[in-house]
Amino acid sequence: MAQFGIGQPVERAEDPRLLTGKGRYTADLSLPEQAWLHVVRSPMASADIRSISTEVASQAEGVLGVFTAKDFAEAGVGNLACLYVGKNRDGSENLVPPRPALAGEQVYYVGEPVAIVVAETANLARDAAELVEVDYEERPAVTDTAGAAAEDAPQIHEGIPGNLCFDWALGDEAKTDAAFEKASHVVSLELVNNRLVPNPMECRAAVASYEEGSGFSITCGSQGVHLLQGQFASILGVEADTVQVRTGDVGGGFGMKIFLYPEYIHVLFAARALGRPVRWISERTEAFLSDTHGRDHVTRAELALDADARFLGLRVHTIANLGAQCSNFGIFVPTLAGTMMLTGCYQTPAVHANVLGVYTNTPPVDAYRGAGRPEAAFVVERIVDKAARQLGLAPDEIRRRNFIRSDQMPYTTPMGEIYDTGNFVKNMDDAIARSDWAGFEQRRAESERSGRLRGIGMASYIEACSSGAPEEATIEIGADGRARVLIGTQSNGQGHETAYRQIVSERLGLSFDQIDIVQGDTATIGYGGGTGGSRSVPVGGAALSDAAMQVIERGRSLAADQLEASLEDIDFQDGRFRVPGTDLEVSLGEASQRAADAGDPLAEAAQWTPPAATFPNGTHVCEVEVAPETGALQIVRYTVVDDFGTVINPLLLEGQVHGGIVQGLGQALLEHTQYDSESGQLLSASFMDYAMPRADDAPHIDFTYNVVPSTTNALGMKGAGEAGAIGAPPAIINALVNALQGYGVDHVDMPATPERVWSLIDTGSRRAA
Repeated sequence: MAQFGIGQPVERAEDPRLLTGKGRYTADLSLPEQAWLHVVRSPMASADIRSISTEVASQAEGVLGVFTAKDFAEAGVGNLACLYVGKNRDGSENLVPPRPALAGEQVYYVGEPVAIVVAETANLARDAAELVEVDYEERPAVTDTAGAAAEDAPQIHEGIPGNLCFDWALGDEAKTDAAFEKASHVVSLELVNNRLVPNPMECRAAVASYEEGSGFSITCGSQGVHLLQGQFASILGVEADTVQVRTGDVGGGFGMKIFLYPEYIHVLFAARALGRPVRWISERTEAFLSDTHGRDHVTRAELALDADARFLGLRVHTIANLGAQCSNFGIFVPTLAGTMMLTGCYQTPAVHANVLGVYTNTPPVDAYRGAGRPEAAFVVERIVDKAARQLGLAPDEIRRRNFIRSDQMPYTTPMGEIYDTGNFVKNMDDAIARSDWAGFEQRRAESERSGRLRGIGMASYIEACSSGAPEEATIEIGADGRARVLIGTQSNGQGHETAYRQIVSERLGLSFDQIDIVQGDTATIGYGGGTGGSRSVPVGGAALSDAAMQVIERGRSLAADQLEASLEDIDFQDGRFRVPGTDLEVSLGEASQRAADAGDPLAEAAQWTPPAATFPNGTHVCEVEVAPETGALQIVRYTVVDDFGTVINPLLLEGQVHGGIVQGLGQALLEHTQYDSESGQLLSASFMDYAMPRADDAPHIDFTYNVVPSTTNALGMKGAGEAGAIGAPPAIINALVNALQGYGVDHVDMPATPERVWSLIDTGSRRAA
């Protein structure tokens, strides 16, 4: 149906339910006789636990149980796993310390769980938690990324010297060194990719129950129930089919709700121990202390160029903060996920990256919107911009000389990625035209007359996404013609119910109200890869499209039997099977009824494994004004031209791009995770101190897209969930550096707060004087 099909700007099917308060989030779930769990957390960043006394707390009003690491050990509860562990550049294994659900002998960061209290109400559990007495012996702490790698840094984990989890490398080091030896120009840049707290609107929560003989059930806000199910079973020492995992509506995830957290094990353990449902709901300060964080890299990069400003080689050395322990994909993000994209959109013959992963006394760091690709793009686009300035070239000219051309596709990068499609030059040219780059100098002069500095910057990005695990989709057709779609991805705000309905509508000719989407239940859906890495619509949508085609083929056979026609004579259109040239026809529902009557309902499943990644790409152009007397910055124009291949829904797409850009703006200008260097205390543990972007921070965004279909899936789709957060930070900082060029500024670390910007202006003014 063209009205609801692929490419149509259909309004979100989810919105009426969510906007009228009919959403069902984890915190909305209430079970009979449920108890409340409160987590006792470490107030210290690094300390030995001498003793834990729970006697007084256990006798407090309404308390049902107080549990420590000793109780977990006696019950055989295992440690949380790091799901990706690689090898160092010398072939040795990465060093991964145990990560228990409750700390027993030592704590490694402020907020680490040391005990749990379960009581009849949330307030009683919180009050009793104050009565748990923990005797700590404080140890030296280190929270700084570069400081953790210093020779005199305190060692955090026994058996892990230098706090070094891994020393990892990718690329041809010898070839890269040779490129630098013959270079006419070498540009270097040192930068910090600041640590971020994801802060979705909905804090994490979990509700668990246990029944002898049938097993566990847990509902939690997640980005994929099947990934959690296997981990729960392993940690609890039970079979996976005895753990049912459910997820209802999710109020944002941004990567951090993919992972397994200690609190989920806490409610499962307590439900079994007490024989009652147990719930836990994070408070916002708890989220700052216990959710995985993102980014936090310190990087030195060098770019080698020939006499014509063509790239010869790129050398990158990064120290990545992993936090105190490895989260599920904490090692993967700064290694493969990020460094594979250091080629960017450019023909750089030789690239070598060396990444050190270090432990610090901070919460674990893992994937946050973009997961390694924003970090890579920031390095590449900042050093390319610096090279242009250093060599006296316009930002577009240096990019134009070095872009991979569309006629070179498929293009194999030095890091091993194979870009299948893309037209980087057109994206940039369109962005330049739409942003009126040619009129910038006039606008700059107008700003100067008003006492303001004005700058313009661009960033051209490419990312790898929508690869990895397969996805499975099942379509069941009822006798009334309704389609019930079961899929293992998990919407957490993206609009999957809408996009998936569009694909099914396109294939089966059904209207929106004839299609139901089912997700988030391991008891109903047999397999799922979850949501992350912009995979849901490209991978899940491809599986769904295949399942729909299988439904049509099966239905065609059923219709042929019912109409007494040959299979070849049956056409399918708009939900009906017809014999052309006759009045013989049967609906999809009627064919399904015939199948059901025969004891074999019309239901088809398809699993689709992506053969390779998709590579969304684009160019962002940002224009800023700066008040030199305060350092305050305002984004006055923002233009983005993207390529996401085949677009399922332009409205959903624009929403994803806008949201990503605002998150990128938050990183570039506002968000900063600050620790006390001595105590390891988080100083920015609330929205009073951690500045999140607000509505008035968001600029008008001029967005359009070019369609260059991907060749790695039948629909030609490319992932779109993370692109805005990848392109925005370098575009914004490039614009700011351009505005400050008169003060000798060639780089500004994020976040570019008014204080930081004013200080750079003041220093430049003093130097000029």
